[in-house]
Amino acid sequence: MTILLLLIPVALLLGLAGIWGFLWAISAGQFDDLNAAGNRILFDDADALLREGRKHETR
Repeated sequence: MTILLLLIPVALLLGLAGIWGFLWAISAGQFDDLNAAGNRILFDDADALLREGRKHETR
């Protein structure tokens, strides 16, 4: 029963840390553009092709 005196504050602190992290991510703009990372794989990276010395193919 005395372990609850330790576990309840620890659980509250972890919950508050999670809420703080979520609010920080929102204010830092982490959720502003959710589609860019998923769409990035669909397009060629022209800079990488130029560094390899190949011409960029137009499609």
